[in-house]
Amino acid sequence: MRRLVIRPGAIGDAVVSLPAVEHLQPTEIWCPAQNVPLFAHLAPARSLVAEGLDALTLPPRTVERLASFDEIVSWYAAARPDFQQQVRHLPFRFLPALPPAQTQLHAADFYLQQVGAPAGAVPRLPAARGNGGFAVIHPFSGSAKKNWPLERFRAVAARLAAQLPVLWCAGPQEPLDEAVRFPSLAELIPWLASAAVYIGNDSGISHLAAACGVPVVALFGPAGSRVWAPRGNVRVLPFSVSPEEVTRAARSLLR
Repeated sequence: MRRLVIRPGAIGDAVVSLPAVEHLQPTEIWCPAQNVPLFAHLAPARSLVAEGLDALTLPPRTVERLASFDEIVSWYAAARPDFQQQVRHLPFRFLPALPPAQTQLHAADFYLQQVGAPAGAVPRLPAARGNGGFAVIHPFSGSAKKNWPLERFRAVAARLAAQLPVLWCAGPQEPLDEAVRFPSLAELIPWLASAAVYIGNDSGISHLAAACGVPVVALFGPAGSRVWAPRGNVRVLPFSVSPEEVTRAARSLLR
């Protein structure tokens, strides 16, 4: 069976859905261009924009491509009747892209449940764990309210630096002069996988680090860690903790 999986969303959304996508055994995956490296080990992954899926009226070439699949499992356009009307003759199965607000399921289990798979899987990326001998701190996220104060991250870095080098990580638009930056996730993943420990917020990069097998300390503020905490070798701490407590947690993961 030729099965297409369409998975929109940010980096963290993509990572927590990896076990569900793998369970579907897709023939092809369409996703945001930045997320192509996250899915490429499962099947040929292509940009959903490049495939024309984001057009208000689907181009004939896109409809023809969609028609070549026996099944299409889509987390895209589940709440868009206009899109669904255009593809009503195609074998689409639409799934909600985000867990409901009241759920107590971890996001990974929510997506696994949607595709009929057992709960409990840990998202994994095929990244070789290196021995870079350094810690990584990414002090940002997709929302300012999810960010632990930068000065507290700096206090953690100063304490950890007595034990091992501390490197900062940031995206293209995140303001941090000393940060290491990469043009794509394909370059970021192997570097991140070589870190001895990672410290960050409720962010896609924290999920990415955990999926690479890196020990993670994740600081969670207003969002529910029960649903959105990274899975793996992860210590989740509330915003109320001190830099000393975060440093101790990071050191405990180095043992």
